[in-house]
Amino acid sequence: MKGFKTKVMERSESLEEFYKRKFNWLPENIRNDIGYFNMFRLEPYSHGKLTSIPYRRRDFYKIMLVKGHGTVYYADQVIEVKKQALSFSNPLIPYKWEHHEELQGQYCIFNQHFMSHFGNIMQYEIFQPTGNHVFELTDEQVIEIEEVFQKMEKDFKSDYKYKYDSIRNHIFELIHYGLKLQPNTLNDRQPFNASHRITAMFTELLERQFPIEDNHPKLDIRTPSEFAEHLNVHVNHLNRALKEVTGKTTSQIIQDRLLQESKVLLKHSKWNVGEIAYALGFTEVTHFNNFFKKHVDTSPMRFREE
Repeated sequence: MKGFKTKVMERSESLEEFYKRKFNWLPENIRNDIGYFNMFRLEPYSHGKLTSIPYRRRDFYKIMLVKGHGTVYYADQVIEVKKQALSFSNPLIPYKWEHHEELQGQYCIFNQHFMSHFGNIMQYEIFQPTGNHVFELTDEQVIEIEEVFQKMEKDFKSDYKYKYDSIRNHIFELIHYGLKLQPNTLNDRQPFNASHRITAMFTELLERQFPIEDNHPKLDIRTPSEFAEHLNVHVNHLNRALKEVTGKTTSQIIQDRLLQESKVLLKHSKWNVGEIAYALGFTEVTHFNNFFKKHVDTSPMRFREE
C-alpha cells in the first residue's frame, strides 16, 4: 500500500467555497483580524424537491435552528428531525441535511479565529465526535432559542462598538443551552483535576488525527504507548487518568474513534476496504475486517451496502 495517494472524500469546504456555492459572491470581510461571523435565514423549500447540501466537512462552525421535517447525516449517524431541532456543526465532523417539507429557521456561522480568545469551544461535548449534535425541541424550547437568535441579530445589525463581544456571549448561550440537553456524563459529576487535564490533552491529540482526507490521508499516532510518549507520561498513568474520567481505557477510546471514522469512510468515501484499512493504520485488511466485525457484527462490505 506504499505510495497510496487517492482522495477519500471532498476536502473541507472553506468559507469562500460556502459563499460561492450558496450566493456566488464573496463578502469583503471574510478574512479579518477579529475572525468571521454571519447570520442567515434558511432557504425556502422547493415543492416536490429535497433541499439538500452536499455531505462533507466545513472549516467553520454552524449553529442552526430549523423547523420542519428533515434527515441529518452526521458522521456515522442518520438522525430524523420530526418537527424542529437545534444543531451544532464543527470542522471535524462531516454532515448533510435533507429537508422534506416547508421549513423555517435561521443559523449563524463563524470560524475558529472568531472565538479563539474566548475559550476553546471544542472542549464541549456538542462539538466533539462522541457527543450529541442534533436536538429535537419542544415548542417552548424553540421560543427560547428564537429569542437568543433575535438578540444576536439585533446586535449584528447595530453600530454598537462591542457588538461582536456581545454576539460571542449569545453563541455561548446557545452552546450551553445545547449542553443542558446532553445526557449527564461522568465529567458533569467530577471536579477538574490532573486526570482531566491529561484527558483533555489526549483528546486533543487524538482528534488532531482527523479528518482523514486528501490533505491528511493516514493516522500518525495510533497506539496507547505512542500517545503516552507524545504526552510525556507513562502509558499506565495515561490509562488510569482516562479510566477515571471517561470510564474507558486508552485502547477503548482509540478503538471507538477508529470505528466511527471507518463507518464514515465506508458510507461516504470511494476508497475500497483495503485503502480504508491502510488509512486507519491497520497493517492487514484481515485485521481491519476482524476489528470491524467484532464491534459492528457485520463485515465492512456489508455495512457499506446496507
